[in-house]
Amino acid sequence: MTESEPPGADGSALSFDLADRPWIGVVRDDGSQDDLSLRQIFAQAGGVRRIVADLPTQEFALLRLLLAVAHDALKGPRDLDHWEDLRSDPDCFSPVAAYLDEHRDRLDLLHSQSPFFQTAGLRTVKDEVFSLNRIVADVPNGEPFFAARMPSVQRLSFAEAALWVVHAHAFDTSGIKTGTVGDSRVKGGKVYPLGTGWAGALGGVFAEGDTLRETLLLNLIAFDTDDLEIDADDRPAWRRDPCGPDSIPRPASGPVDLYTWQSRRLRLHFDEDGVYGVVLGYGDPLAARNMQRREPMTPWRRSPAQEKKLGTSPVYLPREHDPARSAWRGLQSLVADRTEASQNQEAAAYLRPRVLDWIARLVSEGQLERNYLVRARTVGAVYGTQQSVIDDIVDDHLAMPVVLLHQRERTHARQAVGAAEDADRAMRAVGDLAADLARAAGRNEDGPKESARTGGFDLLEEPFRRWLAAVGDTEDPFAQREVWQREVWRLLTQFGAGLVDAAGAAAWQGRTLTSPKGTHWLNAGLADTWFRARLAKALGITATIAAGSSPPLAAEPALPGPRPAPDSPPVLAPNRSRDPEVHA
Repeated sequence: MTESEPPGADGSALSFDLADRPWIGVVRDDGSQDDLSLRQIFAQAGGVRRIVADLPTQEFALLRLLLAVAHDALKGPRDLDHWEDLRSDPDCFSPVAAYLDEHRDRLDLLHSQSPFFQTAGLRTVKDEVFSLNRIVADVPNGEPFFAARMPSVQRLSFAEAALWVVHAHAFDTSGIKTGTVGDSRVKGGKVYPLGTGWAGALGGVFAEGDTLRETLLLNLIAFDTDDLEIDADDRPAWRRDPCGPDSIPRPASGPVDLYTWQSRRLRLHFDEDGVYGVVLGYGDPLAARNMQRREPMTPWRRSPAQEKKLGTSPVYLPREHDPARSAWRGLQSLVADRTEASQNQEAAAYLRPRVLDWIARLVSEGQLERNYLVRARTVGAVYGTQQSVIDDIVDDHLAMPVVLLHQRERTHARQAVGAAEDADRAMRAVGDLAADLARAAGRNEDGPKESARTGGFDLLEEPFRRWLAAVGDTEDPFAQREVWQREVWRLLTQFGAGLVDAAGAAAWQGRTLTSPKGTHWLNAGLADTWFRARLAKALGITATIAAGSSPPLAAEPALPGPRPAPDSPPVLAPNRSRDPEVHA
């Protein structure tokens, strides 16, 4: 036996069979929590609400692992009919049991020759064994005081270690890594940055159902899906030759290959009480450019910079998540249809995730009801300092009617995207109000402007989510868009009134300001007048529309607040032409 294969108490080699040993946390329908093996999780998927893990990124990586098992065991779904047969069969995952038996040796975390997702015998020149901090993402390098485990991870159970091994291949950081024996990329004992784990480059998106069974089926894309490229040999890592320390560049064969992509080489060090160390190096690098026909679980964006650099078009890159931007504000990237190119472009600026294309097909073919609410879950890692640390993790969701994904009826989707854009435009008016109030009081405008925009978006978030969930029930999405615009007008005029009230006496007294367009007077009253004009313009609000939620623009009552000092210039009457920006 090698150093990494200590004997058990009875002298036999240690084993941790992921097919039969519980290691994946779940929440059941009754709210109780449990740990399940791969065999159990497929057998009991109908009674499981969802996977639970230490981090949302772990949950995303585990779901992709389960999808790889399901695709490979079921040899499909081949087409829509096969998928419908699976959905109608309560025991649709029964073939998984025999499949797990067939590949049992490759699913053993501690196997002597082919340990799960590891490289047997992986070692550095100096035979170093490193801290488990290298694979446990909730221990940021150099910031132990903010970690969930302090000051470092000394030991993991085998179940915990299996979770972090899966996560490392998906989301490990970049940076300089210690070289391993047999890796041709080693220079001076190190391997220089080759990028994050494959899923770390994505803005992860998946469809979440009421049960794990439903979640798996919703994301189990049929192999005949348009523009989804799947080679005949697409298969998971455990059905390929075990990886050596070096990398042999090759293209991805399809979604199953990417769900288990071996972006790292690692080897756990353990004894009978658990795992105490790790050797971690780079595995198979893979460029994310133009992988939209292989990778289904991320939105995509066109990259003019890459198109110019490479001299080819179009070039698509994964659209990563912005932690400061809620999922509802990025609705366009979730519902944009690949056939909808913007004007004067030969290709679309954004592509929604292929998994949502698949759900669009299900609704277009009548497999899902028109008013079915699909819960789009967004998960991703945000890296900092040249991708060498994880700065933040995005975890959000958006419940939306599947009619927004319909491939032929696009009116609902366009109006929903327009409603999100209404909010964006309206928030520029809110930011400008805060900036004007700060300038009127002689203060710096940057902080108040950003704070007001953040507060305004927070105010609109839940109303938008409720509006979006209900828009599928209407036959007139244009009328519903006006309902949303009236609601935004109502909420933000009240929000703006609060900003004006809190502006203070200095803002009400005002001051003379000089800009490239000349000199003008500004105080809180005038800032409020400009705000309402900007907001009306942003929302396309007319007196008739505004009347549905609050008095028309002309009938807005005077806002309370301190009166200007007697020797101050008078508060100007509403006059849009006095605002250089609005006038322009």
